[in-house]
Amino acid sequence: MQTGFARVAALIGEPARATMLLSLLDGRALPAGELAFSANVAPQTASGHLAKLVAGGLLSVENQGRHRYYRLAGPEVGNALEALGGLAPAPRARDREPEKVRVLRYARTCYNHLAGRLAVDIHAAMQQRGLVAPIAQKQCELTELGSRWFAEIAPGRPLRPGRNERIARLCLDWTERQHHLGGPLGCTLLKCLIERKWIVRMPGRAVRLTLNGRAELGKQLGLAL
Repeated sequence: MQTGFARVAALIGEPARATMLLSLLDGRALPAGELAFSANVAPQTASGHLAKLVAGGLLSVENQGRHRYYRLAGPEVGNALEALGGLAPAPRARDREPEKVRVLRYARTCYNHLAGRLAVDIHAAMQQRGLVAPIAQKQCELTELGSRWFAEIAPGRPLRPGRNERIARLCLDWTERQHHLGGPLGCTLLKCLIERKWIVRMPGRAVRLTLNGRAELGKQLGLAL
């Protein structure tokens, strides 16, 4: 196990490979050229890194014509990257934070769920209103009240946790250092917010809260956004 652990840690620990993995953390599949650009390395260098990540089981690859598209091999890879982000030093607040960083800090996708300040506020409001309740370390469940509320905003979307999985997993947000919702509940909630156009996707991992979303989240959860 130690050898396997060290091998995976070494794969993630190389800066260019880490950047590529983080670029895929929103669940999309990206071509090698775009990943090379994000990591600021030559295409040939990127190809070598990507081959190692595929061989190490961290990425999957799909051929489409002359192009190869890469994505995270599964949610467990995204969970591992999130956990490592929680162990990293907290980002320092800056008076003149770049706009791109500020947008990502506020709201972004994190593999298959919402992250950032908005996600933390939504989780806190749901807990305060008794819609979710912690049941174990880093896990929570919808309460009876929460189940009724969720059925109203996401009709026809049953939550299907996997084996030995709870409906919601608590993720430590790496920019906010507070928890947001992951797991089946976090995944379904993100889909619901997008379908209702309460948030919209932006280029990359960022998402934008719409005026309607601001009003509805205020009405549903009492959030002053």
